[in-house]
Amino acid sequence: MKQLSLGRDIAAPASIAWSLLTDIGRWPEWGPSIRSARIDDESLRLGTLGTVTTVVGISLPFEVTSFVPDVSWGWKVGGIRATDHIVEALAEDRCRVTITVPFVAAPYLGVCAIALRRIEQLAMDEVRALASTTRPNGRSLN
Repeated sequence: MKQLSLGRDIAAPASIAWSLLTDIGRWPEWGPSIRSARIDDESLRLGTLGTVTTVVGISLPFEVTSFVPDVSWGWKVGGIRATDHIVEALAEDRCRVTITVPFVAAPYLGVCAIALRRIEQLAMDEVRALASTTRPNGRSLN
């Protein structure tokens, strides 16, 4: 199946981006169409089943259909192939996050663009928070 992708370079470690993408409690912070999510497992992995609730209140079952730890995951929502999420480390403190959608869902790339901007902002907030709490010598700045 043909897919379309949209990516964004982020000045944050890949581990921070990956954490944002896989912590379902954080999905509503960056996913414009998500109000909440729950999973049957303790963490996201291949085969994880759960429910995602949209901002308009519709709850849909989902299944994680692909999962490469620290690299990518994809899912089906309501039995339909949805987005894939990819994190590529570009340097120790820089990564690229890409969201891929099926060709038939091309208009959803607009939502993905908003999500990528939010992911970048959240990642940058975490980088700033880490930098403000620790100096290079390990001492607190506060």
